[in-house]
Amino acid sequence: MQVYRWTLTMALSIVHRATGIALYVGTLLLAWWLIAAASGPAAYSHVQAFTGSIIGRLIMFGYTWALMHHMLSGIRHFVWDLGYGFKANEREALTWGALIGGIALTVLIWIIAYAIGGGR
Repeated sequence: MQVYRWTLTMALSIVHRATGIALYVGTLLLAWWLIAAASGPAAYSHVQAFTGSIIGRLIMFGYTWALMHHMLSGIRHFVWDLGYGFKANEREALTWGALIGGIALTVLIWIIAYAIGGGR
């Protein structure tokens, strides 16, 4: 590790893998929600109580960010697989785009969700 100078591209490559792992856990929560919705009002109210709590909302916010970041980083990797974006300035632009875009899309999704009444 002493040979390499850490770059944003290297760090986000690791974050891309970590968000992939986080999406597995978040998908279990999504499955819990779907099973509860199919099981009836009592089961569904338990899930809603959890997701409506501060901890539940933080987890859901983190899941949303992981999903958006992983998607944008996947697009970045796809562009690289096509053979584009390897120049230093292009690589940096794609990396910053994935980082800022993931955060911006997450905030936008939550603003829209609250605006249409999903945050009640």
